[in-house]
Amino acid sequence: MNGAEHFRHSYTRDRHDLLKRLRRIEGQARGLQRLVEDEAYCLDILQQVEAMTGAADQVAMLVLEDHIDGCLTHAIDTGQGEPYVREVMQVVRRAMRRPAARRARRPG
Repeated sequence: MNGAEHFRHSYTRDRHDLLKRLRRIEGQARGLQRLVEDEAYCLDILQQVEAMTGAADQVAMLVLEDHIDGCLTHAIDTGQGEPYVREVMQVVRRAMRRPAARRARRPG
């Protein structure tokens, strides 16, 4: 499921929104750097880290939704869904920091 195998990345329809959100995160990171440079109060820094983390989570969710709605749906419609489902579940588990609830099925 590398980039060469995709028919088209589904997130492209939200590209403008994604880039706007990423620029906002970039600004938040620069703001955090200034807070540390200025030796700001610890909780002020933590509050800004939480805001930046929330913004990054929103980007991740938007890309994940687009992937499921586009790439994964296309793979399923063309009979190639199983490896894509495994791949997306692996990414979701890693993001949630959770092990697999059940053992992976063996092909066959």
